[in-house]
This record gives sequence, structure tokens and C-alpha cells, in this order.
Amino acid sequence: MRFSGWRVLKEGLTGNTGWTPHWRDPEPKPGYDAIIIGGGGHGLSTAYYLAREHGITNVAVLEKGYIGGGNVGRNTTIVRANYVLPGNSEFYSHSLKLWEGLEQDLNYNVMHSQRGLINLFHSDGQRDAAARRGNAMINQGDDAILLDRAGVRRLLPYLDHDNARFPVYGGLYHKRGGTARHDAVAWGYARGADARGVDLIQNCEVTGIDIAGGRVTGVQTTRGPFRAKKVGIVVAGRSSQVAAMAGMRLPVESQVLQAFVPEGLKPVIDHVVTFGMGHFYISQSDKGGLVFGGDIDMYASYAARGNLPTAEHVMEAGLTLMPMIGKARVLRSWGGIVDMTPDGSPIIDRTGTEGLYLNCGWNYGGFKAVPASGHCFAHLMATDRPHGAATGFRLDRFRTGQGIIDEEGTGAQHNLH
Repeated sequence: MRFSGWRVLKEGLTGNTGWTPHWRDPEPKPGYDAIIIGGGGHGLSTAYYLAREHGITNVAVLEKGYIGGGNVGRNTTIVRANYVLPGNSEFYSHSLKLWEGLEQDLNYNVMHSQRGLINLFHSDGQRDAAARRGNAMINQGDDAILLDRAGVRRLLPYLDHDNARFPVYGGLYHKRGGTARHDAVAWGYARGADARGVDLIQNCEVTGIDIAGGRVTGVQTTRGPFRAKKVGIVVAGRSSQVAAMAGMRLPVESQVLQAFVPEGLKPVIDHVVTFGMGHFYISQSDKGGLVFGGDIDMYASYAARGNLPTAEHVMEAGLTLMPMIGKARVLRSWGGIVDMTPDGSPIIDRTGTEGLYLNCGWNYGGFKAVPASGHCFAHLMATDRPHGAATGFRLDRFRTGQGIIDEEGTGAQHNLH
């Protein structure tokens, strides 16, 4: 089933009776060429690109809950390519290019909106850092514009520009940045993978990983055992737990990152805006809800819920930046479990077990990385060679100390990334 304006019009005139399910609910096979553990954005995109780019269609995606019920549905939907260090810079540039053609590729509306992203700065030092970042982005082939105070005031008139403590000095404007609909991204990749023969197995929790003679042979699940020649672990905040089934201890710490949405408002925020002094970021959804968040909760947890002190901190930062939202009532909040690495950058690599591959450590960058993560991980699983855009994401960099990508310059501490 393909989507088009004509199809939408036809179904609207005929009672919407011609739509079919987006993907199958197949019975699992006893064995597969490849198994992907994790049915979130990264796992689904990996399965899609395995089928589309490499012709590997005898693939199963195993999801312990339902498709799109994990971190891919628990984020603030921001898409950007404004990284500064080699390793991350080319990867997120690659991801943004995939985002820009994703809807045509999937024949699915993921509501990708390149509304622009503005990182505010509030001191001379932050202005210098923004200029360096902007130059790095341009050198990578992405876009960046350094705005002065007047430029920010023209685009964002609703801010408290002359706040006594954090006056707005300017901003780094990334026009190609924006947002996408997180659920639709999962659904689009699920639909595309299923159409190419991939089995999406929901309510199927992996309970063990079978290894014989140094090679992976399959997995144990709540729906029985499955044989597999290759297995990819793509489970975000649960990476340490699943990797432990294969006898691995990862350099990853899972922490909670909260997000919030108040009542729907008339359109007021046209861009994605980040507050340089409060680690606060905000955009407005198509429904009118303001989607915003801040820091991680600063303690390790597998609970997909947050704590009140961090919620208070996020609200304080938001009101410092834009007091106008102070009367809006928060309707809901949620927590995503983010897998933090010591240098704040991800891992896409083979493991010491033949046929077992690892994709984890996305920190704050998980959603925006979905297309490139799947594209690069599929390449690795299919060819046993790293994709050119992900050569820096080696697992052994934390053992050797070589190739550490300390994007924020805050040192090798999980809770600072």
C-alpha cells in the first residue's frame, strides 16, 4: 500500500475502508540470517537498511513490548547536525542528509520539519565557542549562521533578551535543524522493513544469548529460542543488561532524561531554541504543545520516570528564558532511559564474539541519529566493516584511551554528558 494525496482523498470519500495494517504480525521462524534485539528507531532502521541496502531480508526484530513503545517514543524529537569534533561531526551530517530524503524513501510522512535550531549564548566566551562550532559545521558541509543580539531579537522576539543574569548575546542558527514526529519515524521504518520481508516480533523479550565456540548461534526469548547467524544489540538504556547475557560489561551508565508538554497553545515558537546557560531546549509541536526538557536526572536508573528536583530545574530555566510560558499548565511528562558513555559519544562496533554486534551509548543524540545509526549498523552487520561515517565509534576506545570523542570537553564522566 502506497500513500499519496490521491489515495488520501479517495479513502476520505469512501469511508476510509481501504486502508490495511502498516505491518504484519507474523509467527516467528525457528531461525534467521540476522536478529535485531530492540524494536525502537535504531533497531527498525537497521532492519530496514539491511533489507534495502544489502538484500538481507531473512531478519527478525525482537521487541519486548510494542513497536515504538520505548525511547523512540520518549524524547523531544529534535533533529540537528551541529556537532564540532571529528567522529561525531561527519556522522550527524550523514544522518541529517538521510533525514532530508526520508519521507520520499519510506513513502511515509514522518513530519520532518526543518524549522531551524538556534543555540543561544550569553557571554563573550560562549560567543567564541559558538563561532568555532559554526566554522566546524560549515567545514563539514552543513549550515551555520552566527546571529548577533539584533538577529536573535528579530527571530525570537518573545525571549527575555535583557535578563539581568543571563542576557542574550546572540545565537548560532542552524537552518536545516528542526524536529520530526517520533512515533511516525518508528512506524515508517517498521512499515518499510516489513514490506521487504523483515519479521517484526512484538511482546518477545530476549532472555539469553546463545554462544558456542566464540560465535553467536541464536537467542533465547519468552516466545522460545531462535537460531541466528548474526545478532545485533540495539536496546538503548537496556544495553548493559542485554550485553551481560553475552558475558560483556559495557562502559555505559543508564540515566533518566525527562521531557514535558503543557497544554496546547496557539503557534508562537517557530524554531527549536536552546538556552545556553540553563541546558533547556524547547520547540512547539503541530498540536500546539510546547515540548521541552533539560538535564539528565544525575543518577543511574532503569525507571522510565523522573524526579521532582530535575523537573523544577527545567521549569526554572524555561521561565528564565521565556517568562511568557509561566501560566501554561504542564499536562504530562515522561522519562527516557539514556545510555551514557564516558565521552558522550556512541558505540557502533563488533564485539569479541563473532557474529555479535553492538549499537549503544547514544546519550542525548539518539533520536536525531536514527537514520544514520541504522544505515551504519546495517553496513557493519552485512559487511563486517565499519561505515565511513561511523569509524570513530569503536568499543575499544574506552579500554585503550585512543580515539576518545569528548564532544563537550567535560572529561570521561558519564554524568557530565
